[in-house]
Amino acid sequence: MCENQDMEQQRKIEKRSSAIIGFVALIMIFSLPLIMTPRHGTMTVEMYIGICSSILAYVLVFFINYYVLIKRFIFNKQWSWFLIVNLVMIAAVALLLDVWNNYYFTHFVTEMRRRPVSPFFWPFILRDCIFMIFVVSLAVGLKMTLQWYKVEQEKTKIEAMASQAELKGLKNQLNPHFLFNTLNNIYSLMNIDSDKAQNAILGLSKILRYVLYDDSQDKVPLEKELSFTRNYVELMSLRLPENVRLEVNIPECGSGKMIAPLIFISLVENAFKHGISPDTTSFIEINIVEKNDEVNCEVRNSYFPKSKEDKSGSGIGLENLSRRLQLIYPSKHTFVCGKRADVYVSELIINMK
Repeated sequence: MCENQDMEQQRKIEKRSSAIIGFVALIMIFSLPLIMTPRHGTMTVEMYIGICSSILAYVLVFFINYYVLIKRFIFNKQWSWFLIVNLVMIAAVALLLDVWNNYYFTHFVTEMRRRPVSPFFWPFILRDCIFMIFVVSLAVGLKMTLQWYKVEQEKTKIEAMASQAELKGLKNQLNPHFLFNTLNNIYSLMNIDSDKAQNAILGLSKILRYVLYDDSQDKVPLEKELSFTRNYVELMSLRLPENVRLEVNIPECGSGKMIAPLIFISLVENAFKHGISPDTTSFIEINIVEKNDEVNCEVRNSYFPKSKEDKSGSGIGLENLSRRLQLIYPSKHTFVCGKRADVYVSELIINMK
């Protein structure tokens, strides 16, 4: 409802602005005869009215094209009809204008001998036709430019709305994915150590507070995102077997810059999902560094791919992250991930400027 009101208000402002611009343009056009009067000549009221009659004819041709013919024919791709109607109109207006100028300057401007009285004076008619063709071209160029600008604005709005809708869908999809993995870990921990399971539930409450309250925002302070990531790593580390080496370097505080929420969690989740083996020596290294306007998250882990039968997490984490980055940071991020020898490396660099 509010969006419709804003759009209606914007249309009213655009119409009012167009009316003001058109009014000012008309004043400037009809002031030209006064500005361009020769120094040795004198502009009388009768002469000014006679000259303005020609200007009025040009303005009439412009507005008929701008408001009627272009929309009626060009926008419907009827170029031939547009040319025919304009040629007929220009010829008729030029002939009528010549008849009127003959009559007016002969009968009302006695001090000016314009030319011998004749039914038609072809050089002047040809001059008026050329000026009117120029006026038509100006109307077409201006109308088409404004129409293109309007279409581009609408296209940008539609793309923005679609991107926001898609981004919201991805975030809604990401949260259940994250919670699903975390609850699975706590469930497994309950069979191993109930005290650790209780601590894990307490840690999960902190994480849920962030997910439920801060995740609804488009951007959050970097220190909050770092704290959330650190809490998640602590939660996941409660059930790590002794043969897993975990190294974590996540700053305690940030510079106050804003970043999209849940932007690192998919990399960390992926490491805990694929980097741990219950009976083989394995490792996870998480390193997040902020430098100037960039934040670099690098995650390295041993690689134990899941079997096709393992559907935990639905395998959507990294795919969602890649799509979110394209929507939020289309030209301000670098994201690479893949296996290098026996190590899986994920690196994400975001320009927060």
